[in-house]
Amino acid sequence: MMNSEEKTTINRTLPSGYLNRDLSWIEFNQRVLQEAQDPNNLLLERARFLAIVSSNLDEFMSVRVAGIQDQIRAGYSRKDFTGYTPSGLYKRLLKKVSKIITEQYRTFRDISRQLNKEGLYFSDYEDLNIAQKQAMEQYYQDIIFPVLTPMAVDQSRPFPLVHSQFVYLSVVLTKEDDIEEEPYFAILQIPYNLARCIPLPHRSNSKKRQFIFIEELIKHHIHTLFSGYIPIAVHEFRITRNSDLSINEDGAEDLLEEIEKELRKRRWGSPVCLEVEKGIHPFALSQLQDEFEITDSIFEIDGPLDLNFLMDFAGSLKGYSHLSHRSIEPVYPMEFDENEDFFEVLRERDVLVYHPYESFEAVTDFITQAAEDDHVMAIKMTLYRVSGNSPLIQALATAAESGKQVTVVVELKARFDEERNIAWARKLEKSGCHVVYGLIGLKTHAKITLIVRQEGHELQRYVHVGTGNYNDSTAKIYTDLSLFTSNHNIGLDASELFNQMTGYSTNYDWDAITVAPTNMSSTLFDLIRREAEHAAAGRPARIIAKMNSLSNQDMIDELYDASTAGVQIDLIIRGVCCLRPGVPGLSENITVRSIVDRFLEHSRIYYFENGGSSEVWISSADWMTRNLTRRIELMCPVYDPHIQDLVFKILNLSLEDNIKARFLQSNGNYEFANDNKAPFRSQTEALNVKKWKGNPPLS
Repeated sequence: MMNSEEKTTINRTLPSGYLNRDLSWIEFNQRVLQEAQDPNNLLLERARFLAIVSSNLDEFMSVRVAGIQDQIRAGYSRKDFTGYTPSGLYKRLLKKVSKIITEQYRTFRDISRQLNKEGLYFSDYEDLNIAQKQAMEQYYQDIIFPVLTPMAVDQSRPFPLVHSQFVYLSVVLTKEDDIEEEPYFAILQIPYNLARCIPLPHRSNSKKRQFIFIEELIKHHIHTLFSGYIPIAVHEFRITRNSDLSINEDGAEDLLEEIEKELRKRRWGSPVCLEVEKGIHPFALSQLQDEFEITDSIFEIDGPLDLNFLMDFAGSLKGYSHLSHRSIEPVYPMEFDENEDFFEVLRERDVLVYHPYESFEAVTDFITQAAEDDHVMAIKMTLYRVSGNSPLIQALATAAESGKQVTVVVELKARFDEERNIAWARKLEKSGCHVVYGLIGLKTHAKITLIVRQEGHELQRYVHVGTGNYNDSTAKIYTDLSLFTSNHNIGLDASELFNQMTGYSTNYDWDAITVAPTNMSSTLFDLIRREAEHAAAGRPARIIAKMNSLSNQDMIDELYDASTAGVQIDLIIRGVCCLRPGVPGLSENITVRSIVDRFLEHSRIYYFENGGSSEVWISSADWMTRNLTRRIELMCPVYDPHIQDLVFKILNLSLEDNIKARFLQSNGNYEFANDNKAPFRSQTEALNVKKWKGNPPLS
């Protein structure tokens, strides 16, 4: 590993030896935007990608940019390891974000034109015919008007609370009898619990479908809310606030109550950026700037604010299936399909399941069977993000109510899922589960379930380890791996991990699994260095690592060292990558590719050639500082040779992709593959599970 002097040399001689995390994230969102722009993608899929761009930007601004603003306000001016001060990075990010927003709305207009060709229109009020105007008049009076609340801003009525990332209208008015006075100002929240796009009536034989935005309808009727005043200008605006929670875990008597208190504070988070409709009235803009104290992070939007609505819009259309992907039917894992008794199967062999191509129902059925099995003594499970109506919650509750020992480690601090996790925690507690909120200062991000079963005179442990959350909804759109095993050593380690999370237990020598923040970094360093030793001795040496993000400097330096030692390193990183590949004398043996396609690439897989005796691991952890030092993470070895081969096949699917793979260049940009090989799209190939998975051998 490089010492501090060597790191300084790299930074001095190669100013861009590391890529900045936040600028790399912008590049990732640009790749998502490319999918929205790609005419080869189905039209409503392009609309969905555009919604994802919007959602990604919202989170980026409310978390990452908000954090940089906090550093600037605190007077922090030290450069990070990529060479940026907070103020310098902030200025560059604003330029990048402004550019991507401009492209985003240019893409929206293009998609709208393509929708028009399919008979789908976003219409202005002036474009409606008489019958449609009458229908919308009735809809406004009956449905919209009763829930609207105009809020005046003057000396007796201070600026009301403006919620983060909701669309509002700014209204500039004058009195009917005195138009010379300074304008009056009011705001109005667009109801978020009503349809954003309202379908307009159409002739039964017409193929044309029109929609009007709810804000467009409210603007046209704005006079109904301000009798005695004349509306001069009505424009949309949207504020994004800092969404980070400042939780004093050491001083909190009850972590759940502390997080609930902080969630209430979140609505008052400091403003990060302001989006305003193009052409907003100067008086309205000055009022908003004064209230939110924003001068630089203001984005003028040429189109409807908040394109997140496109996700629901694309899913709500009937009769346009040709514009979307055909839904896939995940294959139920063949290993379990032939035998409904999970425990009997796992006594014979380990099982690997590849989501979403193979059904997440296997995980749900595994927990459900354990909950209903009279021989199961205990179930222990971590929950980070679960779906809104998770069958796993009911299964755990059933198990507890039947007398089983059920322990659930719930991560209350999973960002933006805090309220949902609090609700599940309370439900589980009421059913008799032991609910633990993790360790102070650490997020519990590991995905593991331990089932203890009485079999004869012995207790047998069964373990599920995943790379993704126990979430049946996201499991349909995220690629992840599930490993089911009854391996003795993995079971013992799983028991110890839960003991550490729920009680007092330290200084344990892990036999199989690797845990962060305890020993994951050191284990990974050892594995990488071992490859370098193999390369130096002329033995086979290769690393293939698939993850979401790579930003930890020490990990990058270890990979640089391995590259200079001659190790071939193939990184498959969907999102942020701070490593710069292809730098002579540093990283010429490293390739980095990102795959952005229909499903979100989410699995973390690590392969080490090891001189010909390869090792394969699956993990919940990316190679980011937060994963390695501030979270409870898990890395589990794959022992079964057949499953090792399957995981290697999955990695090779990504390595062969020349349709959706983009390669990170030395200059920090990403470019599509240009290899002149036959077209190969990894996610399309993965759909044919039975073809590449084959029949599992009996152990």
